[in-house]
Amino acid sequence: MHGEYIEYKQLLKERLNDKRYYHSLCVADAAYDLAKKLGCDSEKAYLSGLLHDITKNSDKETHFEIFEKHRIKLNEIELNAEKLWHAISGSAFVKYELGITDDEIFDAIRYHTTAKENMPLLTQIVYIADFISADRDFDDVEILRGIVNKSFSDGLKYALAYTVKDLVDRELAIHLDTVAAYNEYIR
Repeated sequence: MHGEYIEYKQLLKERLNDKRYYHSLCVADAAYDLAKKLGCDSEKAYLSGLLHDITKNSDKETHFEIFEKHRIKLNEIELNAEKLWHAISGSAFVKYELGITDDEIFDAIRYHTTAKENMPLLTQIVYIADFISADRDFDDVEILRGIVNKSFSDGLKYALAYTVKDLVDRELAIHLDTVAAYNEYIR
C-alpha cells in the first residue's frame, strides 16, 4: 500500500526527527481512513497527511529562506508564531521543491494548523487527521475521536473550539483564519 511514496518517506526521514516522522505516517493513515469514509480521494489524503509536516523540524533560517525564495509575506500573527511557520513553508516546499502542483494538496498542507473559512473537504480531513492520529495523546483526544467517528462536522466544530480555547488559555494570538473557520462552523 502506498508504495509509490517511498521516495517521499525517505525524504521525510532525512528532514524530520523520528517522532515527527512517525507522526507523519500516523496522520497519513488517519487522513486515508477519513477520506475513504467521507468519499474523498484517499490517495490524495494519504499524500497530504504524509507531507503535512515536511518542514516542521526546519530551523528559522530555513523557513525564512523558503518564504523569501517564494515571496511569501507573513502577517504579524504568523511572524510571531513559530508553530505556524511549518504549514506555510511546508506547502511552498511541496509545491515548488517537490513539484506537487495539486492545489488541494497545497491547501491541505497550508491550513492543517490554522484551518480557514470555506475549507475544501481534503483540507478538513488533514486538519482533523492531524488532531486524531494514532500518536496523539492530549487530554481530549479520545473524546474527539469518538465525536469524529459519529459526525465528522461535529468533530470539526469540536477541534476548532478546542484550538480557540487552548490558545486563549495560553494567552496566545489566534490566527484570523482560525477565527473565521470557527465562526463558520459554529453558525
